[in-house]
Amino acid sequence: MTHSEIILASSSQTRKDLMNRLGLEYRCISPDIDESPKNESHADDLAKRLAFEKARIIAKAHPNAIVIGSDQVAWRENAPQEFIGKPLAVDKAIQQLQANSGKNVFFSTALSVQHLATGFEHTLVEHYHVKFRDLTLAEIERYIEIDQPLHCAGSFKCESLGISLFEQMIGQDQTTLMGMPMIQLCRILRKLGLALP
Repeated sequence: MTHSEIILASSSQTRKDLMNRLGLEYRCISPDIDESPKNESHADDLAKRLAFEKARIIAKAHPNAIVIGSDQVAWRENAPQEFIGKPLAVDKAIQQLQANSGKNVFFSTALSVQHLATGFEHTLVEHYHVKFRDLTLAEIERYIEIDQPLHCAGSFKCESLGISLFEQMIGQDQTTLMGMPMIQLCRILRKLGLALP
C-alpha cells in the first residue's frame, strides 16, 4: 500500500501548496464535474458530495491510486442553505465582501480519500469560521485589487492579505479554511500505511 500512487483530484494551487507540505510524491488530475447544487439544503451536504465525486471520477480511472478530493462551501451565519460561491468578477467580489462585513462566515470543507483497489473510502466534513470586521468600500476595493481573490469562495485569501479583513478566526485546523483539512488528511493517509512524517 505504501507504494500506491497518490493523486490529488484538483487543479487548485492552494491545495497543491498544502499537499507539498507533506513531502509526498503525488500528481494532480483535475476532475471534470458539474459543481452546481442538487437540492442540497446545507453546505455540508454539497461540499461532501462534490469532494466524493471529484475523488470518485479520478479513482475509477486509476483504481490502484490513493485519490484525494476536496471541496469547500461557504455560507453566512443563520443561512447554511445559501451558498457563497467564487465571485469570478470584481463587482461580485465587492458584493460578497460587503455582505460579509461584520458577519460570521462559515466554511464547510469536505475531504474524500479513496483507494478503489482495496475498497477504501473515507469522506468527511470539517468546519471553520471567520468573523469579518466592519469593512469600508475603499478597504474592499483596495483588498480586491491587491489580492485578486476572484477564484476564492467568499472573496478572500486567508493565507495572504485576507487576514486583514478579519476580527477573529475560529476552528481547529486553519488548513480547513484554506480548502483542505490537512490534520484529517494526514490521519487518513497514516491509516493507509503512509509514513507521516
